[in-house]
Amino acid sequence: MAIAALAVTLGEDYGPSNDPPSTEKNPGVYYANPVLYAVTWILLLLCQEGLRRRKGSVDSATLFLFWLLLVLCDVFPFQSLLRKALRLGEISDVPRFCLFYISFGLELIALILSAVADISPEAEELNPETGAAFLSRITFNWFNSMVVKGYKQPLVQEDMWELSEADSTADINQRFQYFMQSELGAARIRLQKKLKKKREENRDKAQEEAFQNGLSNSLAKGDKSRFVWEGYVYAVLLLVVAILQSLFLQQYFQRCFVLGMKVRTAIIAAVYKKALKVSNDTRKESTVGETVNLMSADAQRFNDVTNFIHLLWSCPLQIMLSIVFLWIELGPSVLAGLAVMVLMVPINGLLATKARKFQIENMKFKDKRLKIMNEILNGIKILKLYAWEPSFQAQVEGIRGQELKVMRKFAYLSSVSTFIFSCAPALVSLASFAVFVGVSPSNILTAEKAFTSISLFNILRFPLAMLPMLIATAVSKKRLEKFLGGEDLESDVVRHDPSFSTVSLDINPGRLVAVVGAVGSGKSSLMSALLGEMYNTNGFINIQGSLAFVPQQAWIQNATLRDNILFGSSHEERRFQEVIQACALAPDLELLPGGDLTEIGEKGINLSGGQKQRVSLARAVYSQSDIYLLDDPLSAVDSHVGKHLFDKVIGPNGILKDKTRILVTHGMSFLPYVDEIVVLVDGVVSEVGSYKSLRASRGAFSEFLDTYAKEQSNRTYSESVFLVYMHNIQEQYFNLSLSIFSSCFLMWSFLSFFSSVRLRRNDSIRKPEHVSDLKKGQRLIEKETMETGQVKFSMYIQYLRAMGWGYTVMVFLVYFIQNIAFIGQNLWLSNWTNDAVDYYNMTYPNWKRDTRVGVFGALGVAQGLFVFLGTLLLANASVNASRILHSKLINNILRVPMVFFDTTPIGRVVNRFAKDIFTVDEAIPQSFRSWLLCLLGVLGTLFVICLATPFFTILILPLALVYYFVQRFYVATSRQLRRLDSVSRSPIYSHFSETVLGLSVIRAYGHQERFLKHNEIIIDKNLKSVYPWIVSNRWLAIRLEFLGNLVVFFSALFAVISRDSLDSGLVGLSISYSLNVTQTLNWLVRMTSELETNIVAVERVSEYTKLENEAKWITDTRPPEKWPEAGRLHFDNYKVRYRPGLDLVLHGITCDIKSTEKIGIVGRTGAGKSSLTNCLFRIIEAAEGRILIDDVDVSTIGLHDLRNRLTIIPQDPVLFSGTLRMNLDPFNKFSDEEIWRVLDLSYLKDYVAGLQEGLQHEVAEGGENLSVGQRQLLCLARALLRKSRILILDEATAAVDLETDNLIQKTIRNEFSHCTVLTIAHRLHSIMDSSRVMVLNAGKIVEFDSPTNLLEKQGHFYAMAKDAGITVPDITAL
Repeated sequence: MAIAALAVTLGEDYGPSNDPPSTEKNPGVYYANPVLYAVTWILLLLCQEGLRRRKGSVDSATLFLFWLLLVLCDVFPFQSLLRKALRLGEISDVPRFCLFYISFGLELIALILSAVADISPEAEELNPETGAAFLSRITFNWFNSMVVKGYKQPLVQEDMWELSEADSTADINQRFQYFMQSELGAARIRLQKKLKKKREENRDKAQEEAFQNGLSNSLAKGDKSRFVWEGYVYAVLLLVVAILQSLFLQQYFQRCFVLGMKVRTAIIAAVYKKALKVSNDTRKESTVGETVNLMSADAQRFNDVTNFIHLLWSCPLQIMLSIVFLWIELGPSVLAGLAVMVLMVPINGLLATKARKFQIENMKFKDKRLKIMNEILNGIKILKLYAWEPSFQAQVEGIRGQELKVMRKFAYLSSVSTFIFSCAPALVSLASFAVFVGVSPSNILTAEKAFTSISLFNILRFPLAMLPMLIATAVSKKRLEKFLGGEDLESDVVRHDPSFSTVSLDINPGRLVAVVGAVGSGKSSLMSALLGEMYNTNGFINIQGSLAFVPQQAWIQNATLRDNILFGSSHEERRFQEVIQACALAPDLELLPGGDLTEIGEKGINLSGGQKQRVSLARAVYSQSDIYLLDDPLSAVDSHVGKHLFDKVIGPNGILKDKTRILVTHGMSFLPYVDEIVVLVDGVVSEVGSYKSLRASRGAFSEFLDTYAKEQSNRTYSESVFLVYMHNIQEQYFNLSLSIFSSCFLMWSFLSFFSSVRLRRNDSIRKPEHVSDLKKGQRLIEKETMETGQVKFSMYIQYLRAMGWGYTVMVFLVYFIQNIAFIGQNLWLSNWTNDAVDYYNMTYPNWKRDTRVGVFGALGVAQGLFVFLGTLLLANASVNASRILHSKLINNILRVPMVFFDTTPIGRVVNRFAKDIFTVDEAIPQSFRSWLLCLLGVLGTLFVICLATPFFTILILPLALVYYFVQRFYVATSRQLRRLDSVSRSPIYSHFSETVLGLSVIRAYGHQERFLKHNEIIIDKNLKSVYPWIVSNRWLAIRLEFLGNLVVFFSALFAVISRDSLDSGLVGLSISYSLNVTQTLNWLVRMTSELETNIVAVERVSEYTKLENEAKWITDTRPPEKWPEAGRLHFDNYKVRYRPGLDLVLHGITCDIKSTEKIGIVGRTGAGKSSLTNCLFRIIEAAEGRILIDDVDVSTIGLHDLRNRLTIIPQDPVLFSGTLRMNLDPFNKFSDEEIWRVLDLSYLKDYVAGLQEGLQHEVAEGGENLSVGQRQLLCLARALLRKSRILILDEATAAVDLETDNLIQKTIRNEFSHCTVLTIAHRLHSIMDSSRVMVLNAGKIVEFDSPTNLLEKQGHFYAMAKDAGITVPDITAL
């Protein structure tokens, strides 16, 4: 076109023509223009070409802007040429006229094309953002598909788009690690400066308002002499500026929020990576909970801070600019207002520090409450068996009471600061205007001055409020620094160097070495040292080949049984089956509902102790390493299984016979078969040699053997396996395997009931592909239910009811009055500005001035007071609601049947008490208040605009409708994204705590990389829902701001149209209000959705308050005071199943147990031994038949009446943190004398008397600071205190050494001689002196007689006795 235009000009000037050559040539511009154009087009072509070659680019922002501007500029000549042609009635310059219109058409086409991206449809599917064009990117149009999908149906994890490369965890983490290494020091200083989160509203508002001042100037002059078009131009300019501002602001936010997300990801990944290599000393400094907190709370705080990081430089800038503008408007009288503001800063600072103190205190109570909740949930079985729930409920409620007290104080404090904050603008403007008007009579407050100043003062408000808050987040920074800067494990302690001598302990390849020693002699510590886990003072360890490690307390992952054994290796069916057979897991797999694909719960909750240990051993065997470290793997299993494992796996003929094996053991019977024995005494290797040579040398080892031999001759049974649990002095493995089930409590039957439940797709497990159809019962843990769709209205009602209706109504009224005062104040001001016209060129009367200033000030203070009052009322109401919701929750959780706890991960219940209660406490009152204020603000604004420009009412309806639809669209998507975010967040934390518990195992196998990868996958999964959520907020904001900008445009337009009938003060007011309305409306939509998101917490809490309860604790039929006196037990055709629709666990048991009989109950794993005790306590209810105790049917009385009269010594000694006394007698029923008496009987008197605080000695969480044996003795003391006539022993002596075991047996024989005692035994020798033995098999009684008779019968019992090496002559010796 340009060339053509040039050609036309040349032709006209120099071409051959019929006319005489004219002296007049075309002006120069006809040459310059086309030449310039031609050059531009060539540049443009190059630009386009360069872009096409850039990898991954889809369109060009520059080109789009170029075409846009070009078309806009050509609009002017477009209409000029047309108008000229129309005026003249002919076209004067046909060739140029045609050329212009053709090129204009082409430019339009180019503009449209440049707004469309060229990409492959495949990429579009994965993530539309990658293929979004410039226009679509700045308006977030590419997100539409997600919003529409979310509106049609609730979104699920599958709908999430793939992350772009730059947003993936691996990428972020890599970059973070790179920078962290290179500038640890510098980065830390920078991080310090980050800001505390402040609601976005203020910042949004501040930036909007910066545009107001210039505008009120042009509009509020009320000057009729100006042209109308000026008004229209201003109105259009206002719109353009506002649109540009919206676009820039949203891009800024998008960038900031994505940055925040990346920071959070980097921190989580860094903490996880650090946890894998942190040294044990550092690890002990912080509990698992604290480290998880680093991931959740502190990472989140950094995320929030990053969003507002730019305020660091923009706050001071805003303050400077507003002061300059104010000076221009009001002159020196600004200083008065400024002085008021500066005075406010220290007050704010003071309040902030005080508030921080309250918050720290609040966190302390929160931690305390969660700690005790954790313990209650971990030991819930014990609480139920002992009927101790009321005592613990009272403890929790006590702590909660203190917490709420602090919360109330905090709320009052914040309402004071709200009061100051809301009074500030009124006081500041009052001071400034009063001084301004009072200084000289010539100063008259005009509309423009008043409104511009108020806008500017409002801008000032925001940074001043932010300044005190800039000084926070330091706490999180410190904690993260401490953790990430902690010591790593020394990597050079363990070397892999083939040549060296001088050894204190040399183990040759392919040998089986046993490590023996008394309790606490350092056997497990030796293992840890070999793994490089101990702190090394001097010397080092040389290991050649790969390691496999079996810890003393098995570590089981929440994955399928197969995944637990494979542990990241590939699956080879033959090898797998071989391992299963050798580790005696085959019979267990038959019992499991899903075979080897059964899911194992957290911490191996649905496996018995023995099974966990065997799985742990199988994992080691399958790994085919060179060196095996086995830390007492035989202690947790039954004796015949122990023998099998030794023969088939560890011993000279086992699978591992060619490998190097180091075995810590208490089983004396295995020692003759090992190649070498290492004897440890007090952490020193005292002798090394073969069994024979050590026996001959008569050293420590033979003493050791003699002690045990004596014990054995007492117990009279020769070749038995003695299992003494060793309590590991090192806190190497925290005793966290809370097997809530007694070890042989078979849950398999009970597992199959889940088939009715939706099978959950657990994200944290890599599923083998071929397992498409999960067999019945493989799923143990149900998927956490996630509400979908709209939050039910009843939830809001429920929350308001908890607050109290009186409060609710009053809060609403007070806020309403406050809003009226606000509007009144502004109307008064607009009226005041009209005085400038009325008193034009006249002296302004003093009385008038004083009234104006006085009323203005009074209305301002009134606003502040009402806000204060409203906040106070709301604070009281919300504390009320928090109290009621929490007590309902705890009340119900303690009354839920045991089955619920077996199938629900503890984390999920704790989450209700932590996250959801936190939301109810803090987030809901906040968002409720903001929502109410926004709603009233919007109504007020619309009212004022309609008052000023009545025309505006026509627009309100269509605008309201559009808003409503946008909001419904957005909320559906946003809410679901939030829910997906919280559901996908939990696996991050559970995977982390699991990793921390199994650190030594992961490190021993060298699987750190695999776990890091897995962590990245889980975090990515979470980011997939976080990222769209961020975008959805921007998507909404940009659409609402466009609407809001239209509101401003129309209110300006109407003001111009009806300029003759309006008063200038009101117009100024209506426009400054309409500028506000965009913001307030955005906030209203935002707040509505935030409130809806938060109210989900009420929904989740109330879900747990409606769970079905077990039977009543106390019913109308109370048993006699002294019941049971005789202690007779009668089972009458007793059948039981774990849930309706499942197989029976006990098939019609009928038997009579007379008063004071001693009964032993035996049977293989899964025979139903523990189920029997659970039935006595009605942990599970009968399906048919009944149990009579002293002729009272137990199902007719209340649970507490029943459980208080029976006593059990459970298999796992569970203690709670608190005093020793509280652990023995939580209800304070007994005197100190009685307690000392039972301590004496349970051989703890000397120990407790030796403690500084005696009975008030604090027991650590889970009884960490007592040895396992001492804990077991404490449980015995509990039983002695209760003095009931029926005692159940659930293998109570598995965890103590032989001496203690003897003591316990002796006490039980003497103290409980007048009681009926039922003993569930794994080791047969302990029940050989019973009056009768009950042999259970598959839920039926197969034999029930005295031990001697049973042995003569040569049936089941005989076979078991033979396995354990007990023979008939042994018995007669008894």
